[in-house]
Amino acid sequence: MHSRPHHKQRGTHVITEPDRTVEKLLRQQAALAGFGSFAFKETDLLAILMEAARVCASCLGVAYCKVCRYRPAENDLLVVAGCGWDCGVVGQVVSRADETSPQGRAYVTREPVIIHDLRDSNNLALPDFYPRHGIISTVDVIIPAIDGAPYGVLEIDSPALHHYDVHDIDFLTGFANVLATAVATAQRNKAMLALVDQQKLLAEELQHRVRNNLLAVSGMLANYARTAVDDTTRVDITSISRRVVTLAQIYDSLLGVGLSKTIDFGGYLRELCAALPGLQDDRISTIDLQCRAEFIMLSLETVTALGIVVAELVTNSYRHAFPDRRGTITVTLVRSPETGRAILTIRDSGVGFAVEAIESRRGLGLVRRLIEQVGGTLNVQSEAGARWTIGFDVPVGIVGLVSAAS
Repeated sequence: MHSRPHHKQRGTHVITEPDRTVEKLLRQQAALAGFGSFAFKETDLLAILMEAARVCASCLGVAYCKVCRYRPAENDLLVVAGCGWDCGVVGQVVSRADETSPQGRAYVTREPVIIHDLRDSNNLALPDFYPRHGIISTVDVIIPAIDGAPYGVLEIDSPALHHYDVHDIDFLTGFANVLATAVATAQRNKAMLALVDQQKLLAEELQHRVRNNLLAVSGMLANYARTAVDDTTRVDITSISRRVVTLAQIYDSLLGVGLSKTIDFGGYLRELCAALPGLQDDRISTIDLQCRAEFIMLSLETVTALGIVVAELVTNSYRHAFPDRRGTITVTLVRSPETGRAILTIRDSGVGFAVEAIESRRGLGLVRRLIEQVGGTLNVQSEAGARWTIGFDVPVGIVGLVSAAS
């Protein structure tokens, strides 16, 4: 007697077992592809493992799934993620990594372990959560090695007798292979992030020490200036001290940035302008220094050069622009959205000067050299005060306006 293919009638369409198999395979392939896309974007390893357990349980039509991680020191398998389990299973339950448990057997043999009915397996030492959850059938596959030893075991569990065909085992094995790659990637990313964090800490410590050393040098120079026998020597030493403080301010801005080769010049300018009045003796009470600067990322070398330029020009205004020691100094940094070129302006409301007379000042000669060093241009005007306009090119970036006054 010949048997007929098993089928069901749906309207006028007959659904046969091969139809169901194709549907299941397509569903499993889509789930595997979806999990792979999720896993390689996610950086949290636990989130990857929990999603793996959920997808496997759903695709194979079972209530429970778990991921066990092998612990070499204990030679056991710890449940690190799962789906469907009561509290007290994930993160706490362990099994021996030997043939006395389904997952241990899969780990030791590196082969899938299928147990249709745990009630007939008297040779297994099962944790008590199996009978507590009514688990009857299980399938375990190894999560293979990518780097070093295999990560552990992927297991599905059912409280009912469940028939698993070759397609189910192939799906679970393929899923474990994808999971192994995702685990290895997440572990490498974690190690790299830890290394980067360590390097950032070392860089910040170095920057902190350099900054402190610069401030110590500045303090010594200030002491020398106070004991100088003539005004010229005092002015020269004070100028050097001011430049050292400007460099120290650079390192203040670097703290927290770590290994970055660029910093926000606008933010640095605001901090520098807040510090400069304190270097100007008793003039700070009557001369107002204001700063308005946009967010512009520049290289450390460019920020260092332009920072010294600003410190020199602001100090020049403090010393020479206000005989009655009253007035305003304004530092402005803007960037043209059309050309991408930045304009740095230092202006004061003082008495002005003869442009020809500034050429003999050594500090202002340094200003011109530093501007040339960064490929900038300088325009000097003296109408109703002094105005220094410096133009320079900057990399393309986001510009945000922040205003501050000091």
